Amino acid sequence: MTNSDLTRRTRTRAAATPGEHAAAAPGKGLGRGPGKRERLVAAAAQMLHQQGVEATTLADIAKAAGIPLGNVYYYFKAKSDIITAVIEAHAGSVASMLGGIEAGQADPAARLKALFAALAGENEMVARYGCPHGTLCQELAKHADGAGGPDASPLVRIPIDWAERQFAAMGRADARDLAIQVIAAYQGAALLTSALRDPAVLERESRRMAAWIDSLR
Repeated sequence: MTNSDLTRRTRTRAAATPGEHAAAAPGKGLGRGPGKRERLVAAAAQMLHQQGVEATTLADIAKAAGIPLGNVYYYFKAKSDIITAVIEAHAGSVASMLGGIEAGQADPAARLKALFAALAGENEMVARYGCPHGTLCQELAKHADGAGGPDASPLVRIPIDWAERQFAAMGRADARDLAIQVIAAYQGAALLTSALRDPAVLERESRRMAAWIDSLR
């Protein structure tokens, strides 16, 4: 699946109603045990975040989901398949969050500050395990071999593209550069928060970025 394919699927999911989500979920209505696939993906997301890609096995995921290991292969043929499903789930969550921010804030600068504040609101979790999106991108990039394995880059491309649209709405000709800068600021702060085990790092960076965004008006 290409980045553009994942982005299109993510936008479709974000636009769907909860009922449409349920209808479209793989395995539902096909005799595959409603909820098992979703439990596996949720467990995989948690284990990949807490243990890392290399250290996490399908057996770990099955145990965390409370599902027999043999059943995992009914939904996912390989570890890479469930990692791809986790990436899609993360991307859908990001799109939903960004859609909620847009619905709740009319001002593009306020939207950007709300995004950073929402990310910084996970500072306790980030201090313990790092950013779930950034760490996954880093791990998969290290092992990328060009063979079409899981690609987590949409997890940073989606918020960058969204931030670019907000900066453009503020009248900034350098919207792309600013968008990269704001997401890079978050990822850098998340890395330091995790390395220092200090949630306050992300809190301080959130306040600094809010002032910086206001200065660009």
